[in-house]
Amino acid sequence: MTEFESIYNQYFRDVHSFVLSLSRNEKIAEEITQETFFKALKSIDNFKGNCKINVWLCQIAKNTYFTYLDKQKRYATDDIPEEISENSIESIIVNKEETFHLHKVLHRLEEPYKEVFTLRVFGELSFKQISQLFEKTESWARVTFHRAEGKIQDLLREE
Repeated sequence: MTEFESIYNQYFRDVHSFVLSLSRNEKIAEEITQETFFKALKSIDNFKGNCKINVWLCQIAKNTYFTYLDKQKRYATDDIPEEISENSIESIIVNKEETFHLHKVLHRLEEPYKEVFTLRVFGELSFKQISQLFEKTESWARVTFHRAEGKIQDLLREE
């Protein structure tokens, strides 16, 4: 078994679950996961080891998924409600059109806010799990998530 096959076997389920939590669609999750590993195979030499391999793979998966969303023109871009209260971002996710709009705004957010928010809201990871992925404290994960929420609310108000 090659080293990449070992990586594939070890992390396929994690990446697939992550993409499924983003897309909420089994077929899309399967396609994006396969494309993620294809991209990872092509660029494995670029992996510098600055983060854990599963974080690198999920980053590729997230970018692949957002690229997929950008290419989809099936959703109209309706306006997000003008007033966005604290903790109301989760309620936006109920409506797919609003979810797509949120993803567009999220795509503009800088790291690590974008990834922490995505892992927490769409990946449904705990702050403890997020802190372990980033090798930071649980407090850092909480603060980063809440700052991300604020930045997203500001971006949604601007539009």
